[in-house]
Amino acid sequence: MIYSITTHSAEETLEFGSLLAKYLRDGDLIALFGDLGSGKTCFTQGVCNGCGIQEPVTSPTFTLINEYSNSNSIYHFDFYRIGSEDEVYGLGYEEYFYGTGICLIEWADRVLNFLPANRIEIHMENLFEQGKEFSRKIEIRFIGAEMQQRNWAEMFENVEHEKSGIES
Repeated sequence: MIYSITTHSAEETLEFGSLLAKYLRDGDLIALFGDLGSGKTCFTQGVCNGCGIQEPVTSPTFTLINEYSNSNSIYHFDFYRIGSEDEVYGLGYEEYFYGTGICLIEWADRVLNFLPANRIEIHMENLFEQGKEFSRKIEIRFIGAEMQQRNWAEMFENVEHEKSGIES
């Protein structure tokens, strides 16, 4: 199952992340793919906002992981600077990736071998159209039987009804 959405500002990317958060369950893992500046951290901030996180959400580029708590735990990874698979093992990734919190993983392409079979993949790409410098194509893939059995259609119907201008 693949859905595609276009956002036209950082605010719309945040809003989409916040909307997705309403449909997440404990144990869900979101793998984020995209070049530098494609909106991975902005989207993550939206998910955290949608989960009720009040503190500032920043990319853990040098620490590899930030943990946020509210009614559930959110683990935000950034594997941009990962040097080896040993570093992933050293984090005790199994506790996070296969645990009860929600995981958001920036630069997931660098840890593909560690990702669970059931996950949400978010592929982000900047669209450099004239006059639309902040437009992003966001492709959402629901990977694995468990993810595909859930009713995601309601979320995308809500995206279409939002006044923000997010296009699906």
